[in-house]
Amino acid sequence: MIIEGGQRLSGEVTIGGAKNSTVALIPAAILADTPVRFDSVPDILDVHNLMVILESMNVHSTFEDGVMVIDPTEIVENPLPSRAIKSLRASYYFMGSLLGKFNRSTVTFPGGDNIGPRPIDQHIKGFKALGASVSENEDTVYITADKRGLHGAHIFLDVVSVGATINVILAAVKARGLTTIENAAREPEIIDLAMFLNSMGAKVRGAGTDVIRVEGVEKLVSTTTHTIIPDRIEAGTYLSLAAAVGNGITVKNIIPEHLESFTSKLVEAGINIKMDEDQVYVPAISSISAIEINTSPFPGFATDLQQPLTASLLRASGMSVVNDTIYPERVKHVTELKKMGAKIRSENGVIYVEHTDHLQGTEVEAGEIRAGACLMIAAFMAEGTTTITRADNIMRGYDSLIKKLTKLGAKVQIIEEPEL
Repeated sequence: MIIEGGQRLSGEVTIGGAKNSTVALIPAAILADTPVRFDSVPDILDVHNLMVILESMNVHSTFEDGVMVIDPTEIVENPLPSRAIKSLRASYYFMGSLLGKFNRSTVTFPGGDNIGPRPIDQHIKGFKALGASVSENEDTVYITADKRGLHGAHIFLDVVSVGATINVILAAVKARGLTTIENAAREPEIIDLAMFLNSMGAKVRGAGTDVIRVEGVEKLVSTTTHTIIPDRIEAGTYLSLAAAVGNGITVKNIIPEHLESFTSKLVEAGINIKMDEDQVYVPAISSISAIEINTSPFPGFATDLQQPLTASLLRASGMSVVNDTIYPERVKHVTELKKMGAKIRSENGVIYVEHTDHLQGTEVEAGEIRAGACLMIAAFMAEGTTTITRADNIMRGYDSLIKKLTKLGAKVQIIEEPEL
């Protein structure tokens, strides 16, 4: 990705469907006994990787203009393609959906962003509670239920985990009896998944609270199109961009309640945002105040948004402090920002951001998706041209990115399209 720096951006940007919903909904679709239709699907690399995985199981899918149709009616059990699995951490949701569908699943341990340890012990604990045996061999996990299939269980997650909450729901939807998940994650994407499953006849109650109850059903039949919720992380990234280099930017198609922890930090930094029912306007900003950010599970400040906002905080007077309590190792952007002249450092998982007058365009690397988003914002702030290598990491998570940035007046291009 090559970005011409020193630009002021303005106009409107419309947020696409949530990546973190989509990557759970697509694996969930194989639980259906009929074809499934999704609307507002973001055009991102992860979606295309998931389509490759579906095809390997004889699940045909089409994707055009934000509409995806998935037909799992002729699904066959096949080993999942390891390359697609390894490029996409959320492919581990096939563990839960295949287990729910066939009472067994074999999944190569997934890849995705390298942002420190993200163990799957809570997922495995949940599967075992539902009556499955789990074994691991090198990087492959084998999960098998006994002849009678999965049964309901009471599961208390030791840590709040979005992935484990979703995987247990997927496995429990067709299990016999009632499953109760305590200390469940409360993210909006989990509510979105529950609404989709319930629209097909599932009985998932309590999504959005820390106790979720799933009563098993025999069939799941899709009769309507499920519209995916807007991506709060994409929205927060464009709001961060607006705070950094905006000359008045309106971010449309948002759910304000999903962004409260983020927008309250913008207000704290002295940014006079104007919030409407489904959009937010960020005016041109002359100065920003330093703030402290502590990430925490929803409804707290999202770990995925600390990096995009860090770039904007280079404009702030004084020192800002970013403490990512969820992924303290999420600091890949720090060394790259330093190459551009940023006054920033990380110590013991805490990032200290000082006011930086001048950033210089150079070559930097997007080590993971949100670090890449941070570098992209910094590149617009910098003088001269910035080249971001491994930009496919950014494209994995941002719908129609180049098109949207260009519409805001950005001079940005992708030199080599990532392989799908």
